[in-house]
Amino acid sequence: MSRRHKPLPATEYAADITDLSHEGNGVGRTSDGKVVFIHGALPGERVHYRLSRLRKDFAEGELTRIETASPDRVTPPCPHFGLCGGCSLQHLAPPAQVAFKQKQLLDALERIGKVKPAEVVAPLTGPVWSYRRRARLSVRYVPKKGGTLVGFRERESPYVATMDSCEILDARLGPKLGLLARLLESLSLKEAVPQIEVATVDRVILLLRVLRDPTSEDLETLRAFGREHGFEFWLQTGGHDSARPMDEVPPLEYTLDGGLRLRFAPTDFVQINAVVNQAMIHQALSWLAPKPGDRVLELFCGLGNFSLPLAKTGAKVTAVEGEAGLVQRAKENAQRNGLDIDFHRGDLFKPDPNEAWMRASYDLALLDPPRLGAAEILPALAAKKPRRIVYVSCHAGSLARDAGMLVHDFGYKLTRVGAMDMFPHTAHIECMALFEKP
Repeated sequence: MSRRHKPLPATEYAADITDLSHEGNGVGRTSDGKVVFIHGALPGERVHYRLSRLRKDFAEGELTRIETASPDRVTPPCPHFGLCGGCSLQHLAPPAQVAFKQKQLLDALERIGKVKPAEVVAPLTGPVWSYRRRARLSVRYVPKKGGTLVGFRERESPYVATMDSCEILDARLGPKLGLLARLLESLSLKEAVPQIEVATVDRVILLLRVLRDPTSEDLETLRAFGREHGFEFWLQTGGHDSARPMDEVPPLEYTLDGGLRLRFAPTDFVQINAVVNQAMIHQALSWLAPKPGDRVLELFCGLGNFSLPLAKTGAKVTAVEGEAGLVQRAKENAQRNGLDIDFHRGDLFKPDPNEAWMRASYDLALLDPPRLGAAEILPALAAKKPRRIVYVSCHAGSLARDAGMLVHDFGYKLTRVGAMDMFPHTAHIECMALFEKP
């Protein structure tokens, strides 16, 4: 038998947990000094575990028992915690989760970017249960597991977790996953629905990705279930543009402070935590402090989540986004709200210096890139010498890398930074940083 496939020992080991990893696993040491990541263990605990994976530089283990428990340990309310991969930190008290994320952010800035902020602000927080207004649920028809499964994938597995409820989904949907699974199992196309896009605003939208057309009986079954439970079904037969409601319905919108209303499609990216999103917008505008007439460049603008509030301050906003559909919806959102914003479609990972927006000058800048960060556009942005840059990030590592560039290569000062708990009970870190010209 090859070394790679050699069975792991069934021995139970003990370890003292000193930290949490980026994935939320407890960090300890094996008897020979190798780092071991133990799922379910918390800092300050002494635990027992069995090896689940052995690598050259580290090991992974599964918790078997807790000898000394952390004072921050709590009982997860979800019966599916540990199996479902949607959450990794329900066993850690919410304040301690937030402290962990703030620490991970600061550690990344120091380790990766070699920068230290002048000020660390309190993390932005919101509701910790029933907070998800957007989600993508997997669907599988598995007769051996009792029929149709609807939910998130199992932890470290491609399989769909067996679950009948979810504590972090919108409360109108979370307790009804089991009912939804049984509904889908009753359809003729039960083997042809791989996923559901969830969007909850003033109503609950369930967009079914279907691999073949439903029958008329399927449609009536969906309508009856929707009427009974307050759900609105949409169907997607191909790409994103094929998503359509089953019946004529009002457009999807979410509301921001000041009466701003942004329309979106169920397949569009929107921030999943409405309360934290609003707090994030307030903080970004407060840090950027635009004055009427200031020229603001916004990069990765999406639907206009920051663009519209920025324009409402009287600033002259130029907003850039790579996806054509989002640019069009952002333009329409601005028009409906009576705001004049200069939107552009542009590849921000391969910026074209001949674009009109690239040739203009700006006083301020705001960017909200995807996980990859914004390294490709930073030289062009820094060349504009905006006096302040607010950087909103969904990945502490890419923010730290880009912060190093802005500080060490382009002469900015990292004035302020803080985490945002957009995804409670997960190890996912959202954060915001303010850079200023000295």
